[in-house]
Amino acid sequence: MNFGPQFIESLQSGNRRSLAKAITLIESNKNDDQIHAQELLASLPKPNQETIRVGISGVPGVGKSTFIESLGNYLISLGKKVAVLAVDPSSPTTSGSILGDKTRMETLATKHEAFIRPSPTAGNLGGVARKTRETIHLCEAAGYDVILIETVGVGQSEYEVASMVDCFSVLMLPGAGDSLQGIKRGILEITDVLVINKADGELKNLAKIAADEYRSAFHLLKPKYEGIYSEIVISSALQNEGISQYWETILEFSSKLKEKNLFETNREKQLVAWFKRLAEDAWLKKLWEYSHSEELIKKVITNELTPIQAANKLIKNSSL
Repeated sequence: MNFGPQFIESLQSGNRRSLAKAITLIESNKNDDQIHAQELLASLPKPNQETIRVGISGVPGVGKSTFIESLGNYLISLGKKVAVLAVDPSSPTTSGSILGDKTRMETLATKHEAFIRPSPTAGNLGGVARKTRETIHLCEAAGYDVILIETVGVGQSEYEVASMVDCFSVLMLPGAGDSLQGIKRGILEITDVLVINKADGELKNLAKIAADEYRSAFHLLKPKYEGIYSEIVISSALQNEGISQYWETILEFSSKLKEKNLFETNREKQLVAWFKRLAEDAWLKKLWEYSHSEELIKKVITNELTPIQAANKLIKNSSL
């Protein structure tokens, strides 16, 4: 397909088919496709500072997909265009993934103002797809106002996603005692908005207790940004409760970042992180293509070299 000016115009007009084709191109592992992908990205305008990028993670069963669908429908009712980048874990054996997020967000998937893109991790560490940053750029170029990134779950993914969004949220279940024991201190330190979801029926009181316990936990931590404190929202995505409050909290948080000139600074850090990741990926690829790497692997297997010795030789003798 021709990815020239006419395609760029179609993409920027918000054509979902063009956006899907562009993302497929940048996710391709073929060398020719990657050349075209880089040309396409270079031809796009600078990232839109008016968009809001939100990372959403949480423990299994917390209702991330239901929450995102409820949030997406609410944002559309406000006149927003919403892109959801949902990441599915890939099988370490077959590299396949279910990619079932569209089926879990049935009502949102039918909205013209919404774009849902499930992508496999494809072995990428961090709970996000290998080309998530590029996909964010494409969605913004296509005119989407809010980019929601759903991660695989709680773990290393939080740190990866936090480096590419404006606001990072973690969803937790009511019942703070068990949750507090299971959540890492480092995750709380990078959380901007914590959501206690599924606060309906008999769980409403438990959710309030959990909120109080999380507030106490946050008070013991140094704020992520000086003068800006993490917020806690109680919601029931199933009943559409707390969704508007959550969005108002996101807007207020973004405004505080802009008042302190941190919003643009964070976007600059995101670009640097993107550059570093691309450089690291390219360097590692060339390193393993180095002609002596197979020979060193054989020597490690036969115990002629220790893994440390082989690694040092690989770095020392490579022409990178």
